[in-house]
Amino acid sequence: MGRLRRWRQSFVTHRFLAALEDSGSVGEANGWFPSHLVARLDGVVVGVAPCYLKNNSQGEYIFDHGWAEAYMRAGGDYYPKMQCAVPFTPVTGPRLLARDPQVQAALLQAMAEVAGRSGMSSAHVTFCTEAEAALGEKVGFLPRVTQQYHWLNHGYGSFEDFLGELSSRKRKAIRKERERAQAFGGEIRLLTGEDLRPEHWDAFWSFYQDTGSRKWGRPYLTRAFFDRLQETMRDDCLLVLAEIDGEPIAGALNFLGGDTIYGRYWGCLEDHRFLHFELCYHQAINWAIDHDLARVEAGAQGEHKLARGYLPVETHSLHWIADPGFRNAVADYLRRERDAVENDIEILTELGPFRRGEVTGH
Repeated sequence: MGRLRRWRQSFVTHRFLAALEDSGSVGEANGWFPSHLVARLDGVVVGVAPCYLKNNSQGEYIFDHGWAEAYMRAGGDYYPKMQCAVPFTPVTGPRLLARDPQVQAALLQAMAEVAGRSGMSSAHVTFCTEAEAALGEKVGFLPRVTQQYHWLNHGYGSFEDFLGELSSRKRKAIRKERERAQAFGGEIRLLTGEDLRPEHWDAFWSFYQDTGSRKWGRPYLTRAFFDRLQETMRDDCLLVLAEIDGEPIAGALNFLGGDTIYGRYWGCLEDHRFLHFELCYHQAINWAIDHDLARVEAGAQGEHKLARGYLPVETHSLHWIADPGFRNAVADYLRRERDAVENDIEILTELGPFRRGEVTGH
């Protein structure tokens, strides 16, 4: 466990962000222009924020398309904007990489200042921590609350222990689903670290292309990105492969954090009933239990995760808007949106698969 806990924030490490840039996965081709902020004190780096100039709102997962359309209809230029984020990665984590809250505040103030001086409409910090959201509100950013579905480990000793907390009907449904998924005619392999080989990434690239072309037209990541993962981050990756006669036919890519497994990408070349749920959700829960991890974050959206034990949680972002009138309109929208999100979380939690009285603390 010491090795895993060492890399608590894989997505904001230099090696992950550099893999995106060096592989051509971010840049001019998709409108993510690296423009990172660095804070120095007496020549020593004391803080960093991964920032990008954006000429679109793609690959962000906390969407502002409606804001952009309204701003442009009013005669303004919404793009370019500044985005503090991990590209294509709807994962909660630190975005203001500094130990001192004063440095974190200075990074936020610098974002607003740079955006304002450059004539940009806005600056955004997406999937930040709750503490960063509170700090940002103090320095003039608008806080936004959205939601995701996460699975939380309450000290389960096995998958069966987890199922024991579910209602009888949901427990039986998951057992039946897993039985059907695992009867696809092959075997499931979990690979990380030295077990990962270049040929595994060849297979996964085929899966990724298939899913990407169906979901968003053109996959964001390049083939070279996965080569960089093999070179610099294979200890942080967990690749779940379904194979028939030794040939991979489906797979799910996860990243391992200090106390969390992050589900990121899935794809397949053959369609087998429930195999997606098995590779992406149930196997991730198994891994978290076996390795004493606190949670599984399975990415953005997807109410189908609810029936499989993933409950809604709040996620946070920050938004600085240059135009005072537009800022007031966005602030009003965010207040109403937050009330709606809080209400949805309460209702969805009640609709979850856990026995009544078992969801406290989820």
